[in-house]
Amino acid sequence: MSNELIQALHEIEKERGIPKVALIEAIKAALNTAYKKNFSTTQSVSVEFNDLSGEVRVFSQKKVVDKVQDDRLEIAMAEAKELYPDCKVEDMVYVEATPANFGRIAAQTAKQVVIQKLREAERSLIYEEFLEREGEIVTGTIQRIESRTVYITLGRTEGIMLPPDQISGERYEIGQRIKAYIYEVKNTSKGPNIFVSRTNSYFLRRLFELEVPEIYDGVVEIKSIAREAGSRSKISVHSLDERVDSVGACVGPRGLRVQNIVSELDGEKIDIIKYDKDP
Repeated sequence: MSNELIQALHEIEKERGIPKVALIEAIKAALNTAYKKNFSTTQSVSVEFNDLSGEVRVFSQKKVVDKVQDDRLEIAMAEAKELYPDCKVEDMVYVEATPANFGRIAAQTAKQVVIQKLREAERSLIYEEFLEREGEIVTGTIQRIESRTVYITLGRTEGIMLPPDQISGERYEIGQRIKAYIYEVKNTSKGPNIFVSRTNSYFLRRLFELEVPEIYDGVVEIKSIAREAGSRSKISVHSLDERVDSVGACVGPRGLRVQNIVSELDGEKIDIIKYDKDP
């Protein structure tokens, strides 16, 4: 390992926001594990990583004795005195024991740690991004269909549309562009799971907000929605401005606004009624 690794850690901290200290601590822990795995040792060892030069050194803990019986666990008093002048018999000291080929193993280990940390950071960013977008409509491309579950590409990740979230009678094909409503974002060890729906009543609400400026601006309110996804829906609307017809605003000129929503929902019938607080 070299200064190139240290420079890479600086760049990762700067560009990805992963603290260099956290990366170094993860590398140190992984190096200890890698040493024990590759050299099958039960010795107490400490793998030191120099965060200025990138140099890796292995130190083995040994007991100071007058006569060595096991050189893996013990060190002679005379030899120990050269390293630790004040040591005494029975003291535990650390002696460098860096294997000749450990540099290659260390470099591979550090690379794996950095890659893993980058993946974790990427997953965290995706989770935070879509957690903020929970309750929104997204547009993506169907990537695959497995066991009736539809997976939709959403940039760096994918949305999951379970069978209950699919409109009955709709056909889904790989490569098809599709809109859906994000209703739940879960963080898992394998990354975020983003659940989307086309049957959720809030999907219909958001479609009207996108299609009808008066709803988006808050002039017209959707008071309630009753939906049988794929069949029929009924919404009640109320205008906060007496000059604005709430039903007319939702229907749009020549019925264009509501027809756009009906087309998006594959022909689902939509009844729009004026809200009555005393039905």
